[in-house]
Amino acid sequence: MSFLGSLLFNITLYSSLPFISAVILVAYPFVSAKILSKIASFWISFILKLLRFLCGLDWEVKGLSNIPNSPVIVISNHQGQWESLYLQTLIHPISSIIKQELLWIPFFGWALAFMRPIPINRKNKFQSLRKVIDEANKRLNDGSSVLIFPEGTRIKPENGIAEFSNSCGLLSVKNNIPILPICHNSGKFWENKKFIKKSGLINVRIGPLFKGDDPKVLTNEVKAWMEKEYQKI
Repeated sequence: MSFLGSLLFNITLYSSLPFISAVILVAYPFVSAKILSKIASFWISFILKLLRFLCGLDWEVKGLSNIPNSPVIVISNHQGQWESLYLQTLIHPISSIIKQELLWIPFFGWALAFMRPIPINRKNKFQSLRKVIDEANKRLNDGSSVLIFPEGTRIKPENGIAEFSNSCGLLSVKNNIPILPICHNSGKFWENKKFIKKSGLINVRIGPLFKGDDPKVLTNEVKAWMEKEYQKI
């Protein structure tokens, strides 16, 4: 059943990408960034509900009341594709840091570009960090939240929380905007680069807002919270 459910889920996921991409491309000239973000969110919610139905993969979220109505710097541990989708449904509008290669995919990449992501070249870490800071500053000033995976790459669930880059702390201090940390264990069920989606319950914890005057100290405080929460789940 897990193979059949995963097969049906993947067929629906990838066959529906051209449709939602076309909707975003057509809607872009006529709607705000917030509405465009919500359109993408409706599709993501459908995909995740389908994942629940076909693969038995559910999720439990605690701390939704911690999400403010103003822009924040959302940071999360990174284990796979599930959180890349789910986190897009929490705040509108939100700009994500993505691999620049994704923008080269016909239709999907073009639609993704209209969502105002921050594309980076991961081969040049120093240049990428500068671009993240510069572009994220612009997004925050425009009233958009920013999503950052400070570990920089996907980490196996058994390896816990990896080292954080200092970009989230730098952005928070420079713009006087709080960090909203989110911790989860989705990689135990939707394993990175694995076809089969396992049934189970993903635990998601949304933390309190963090602010400070020292970027490094602030980043370490957020990382310490995430490590503590990850041990609980």
